[in-house]
Amino acid sequence: MVQKVYDVKGMTCAHCVQAVSSELAGLPGVDDVQVDLPSGRVTLTSEQPLDRAAVAAAVDEAGYQLAGGEPR
Repeated sequence: MVQKVYDVKGMTCAHCVQAVSSELAGLPGVDDVQVDLPSGRVTLTSEQPLDRAAVAAAVDEAGYQLAGGEPR
């Protein structure tokens, strides 16, 4: 299992969390999505490392922006 933390810009409410969680959960190999609204941090647990571009595209599809830099 691989766990990475990403910063997402623009989330302000529970609907935002649901939209981001739903898009990211749909990525192949994702086992768990945890969103911390106050910090804007999203923790993804997956079977294999995820392609950052795929994560960014899913966040964009939800209407938000993946902050720059590599995941933690």
